[in-house]
Amino acid sequence: MYLWIKTLHVLAVISWMAGLLYLPRLFVYHCDAEVGSVQSETFKIMERRLLRGIMNPAMIVAWASGLWMGTESGFFHAGWFKTKLVFVVLMTVTHIYFIVLQNRFFHDKNKNSQLFFRVINEFPTILMIFIVSMVIIKP
Repeated sequence: MYLWIKTLHVLAVISWMAGLLYLPRLFVYHCDAEVGSVQSETFKIMERRLLRGIMNPAMIVAWASGLWMGTESGFFHAGWFKTKLVFVVLMTVTHIYFIVLQNRFFHDKNKNSQLFFRVINEFPTILMIFIVSMVIIKP
C-alpha cells in the first residue's frame, strides 16, 4: 500500500507544483489585459479553473498522502522530515497567497506589476529545491 500512496503523492506534488509555477505566469500576462476585456475575462476563467480544478485538489492530496507516509514510516521523528514540513507549510502559505492574488484579479483590484509577479514566480521554485533536497539527501 505504501508504494501506491507514494505514487499518488508524487503525482499530486507534480500537479501542485505545475500550478504554482504556472499561475504567477498567468498573472504576468493578466497584468497587460485591459480590465473588462475579453482577454482579462479569459484569464480570470483560466486562473480560477487552475486553482479549483488542479491546484487545490493536488495540494490536498499531497498533504494527505504525505502525512500518511510520514506517519506510516515514522519519519516524523527525523530532523530532515521536520525541516521538509516547514518548507511545505511555506509552500502552502504561498498557495494561499496566490488565491488572494487571484481573487484580486477576479474582482479587478490587482495593484501589482508584472515585475512583482515575475519575482514571486521564483518563490515556489526555491521552496521546491529545499523540499526535494531534504527528501533526497536527508541531512
